Amino acid sequence: MSRVVDWLFFAQEDLRVADLTYSAEIYHQTCFHAQQCCEKALKACLVHQGIEPPRVHQMSVLLSLLEVGALDELAADVVRLDRFYIPTRYPDAPVGSLSEGLPGKLDAEEAKLTAQKTLDWARQFVAQNNFE
Repeated sequence: MSRVVDWLFFAQEDLRVADLTYSAEIYHQTCFHAQQCCEKALKACLVHQGIEPPRVHQMSVLLSLLEVGALDELAADVVRLDRFYIPTRYPDAPVGSLSEGLPGKLDAEEAKLTAQKTLDWARQFVAQNNFE
């Protein structure tokens, strides 16, 4: 398997976990795994472009490294997932990380939709672009 395929496989697995946690009504984990799906999908695209993905979790950083104009229509939604990374992972996250508390059902639905769209976009990006 190529590294791009590996990143996409892990992204797909995170989306599957997001679906499972959503079904179990564990919405903060749904949001976390949706964020992870997007992160890994973007990193697959970076590897496809010949860029070693940085060990960061911020979507804005990853998006800034993609080719100009990539993911424009989804970029704002993808960046919004950053708000879930820390507070959904650690019970002692800084107070006010998510002012409204843990994510709820609507947050989880939006996060899953963004993850699915981003993964679909990443697969298309890899299939349609040759950076060699």
